[in-house]
Amino acid sequence: MKNKLNRRDFCQKTLLSSVALALPGSVSVLEKMSNVTGDAKKGPQIVDTFVHLFEWPCRKLKYSGTENLMQKLKKHQIREAWAGNFEALFHKDIDGTNRRLAEECQRRGNGFFRPVGSVNPTWPDWEEDLRRCDEKYRMKGIRVHPDYQMIDLASSEFLNLVRLATERNMFVQIAGDLEDPRHHHPLVTTWNNSFEPIVDVAKAIPQARIQLVHWNRKVRADLLRRLVEQPNVFFDSSRIEGAGELGALIYGESWYGPEEKIPADRFLFGSHAPFFAVESAMLKLFEHYMTYDELEKIMATNANGFYKA
Repeated sequence: MKNKLNRRDFCQKTLLSSVALALPGSVSVLEKMSNVTGDAKKGPQIVDTFVHLFEWPCRKLKYSGTENLMQKLKKHQIREAWAGNFEALFHKDIDGTNRRLAEECQRRGNGFFRPVGSVNPTWPDWEEDLRRCDEKYRMKGIRVHPDYQMIDLASSEFLNLVRLATERNMFVQIAGDLEDPRHHHPLVTTWNNSFEPIVDVAKAIPQARIQLVHWNRKVRADLLRRLVEQPNVFFDSSRIEGAGELGALIYGESWYGPEEKIPADRFLFGSHAPFFAVESAMLKLFEHYMTYDELEKIMATNANGFYKA
């Protein structure tokens, strides 16, 4: 039988240093508790695959500043964050947003933030935007926001985008609804794109690396099953809701149903910071019994392989 990890063990053996750093006298706390595990001072090494830089256009976010966000993430043992750009949702100058993102990531954090560019295949000369993301800004992947950028995932343009990105050995993140539509400003009307076409895109380009981020509201049970059947489709954890739902999805105990399971090696940690609280993302890791191996995969191992493939 697998060695399952419960809440208490997880806190002690993986999140110990993160908790201690949030408390007064953190150094002494770490030293006193270091007898629980020899790795306590080092703590877990987490890769956050879904964060954003710059300003959300509709309200002020607490950790929207790059330095503040970096310190917040590091406080919770996150050693690397893949950063997209809120500006890409509404700005028409996509290359300008990618340039500012690359410069900001290079300027701050000594490689902590990994820039993830954006390309809108519905706009003219998008192939040049993709080329610059790869060759000029040295980005390893791109992130698209179909509902905001009005991208039809069933279109030949999107299929071509994924194909060209794959030829450049770049991954593609497809974001769901970043904000509950009920909270949108009355003047903001977003598309409600179906994620159904992603199955066909993944089949057509088996070498593609596709990650769905903040995806849950877009995926029904039957669609989830078909997406999981495509080995090149991965999922983030940022919008997993319900007590213990992350582990429940792995073990077939989810509200989706026992047949709809996502293997642990297909999950990548994501926080949706600074829009969502980082603490919420961390809690999802230990609300359900999981093995150490499964946790390690979700926290960093899967992301390392996905990024460098």
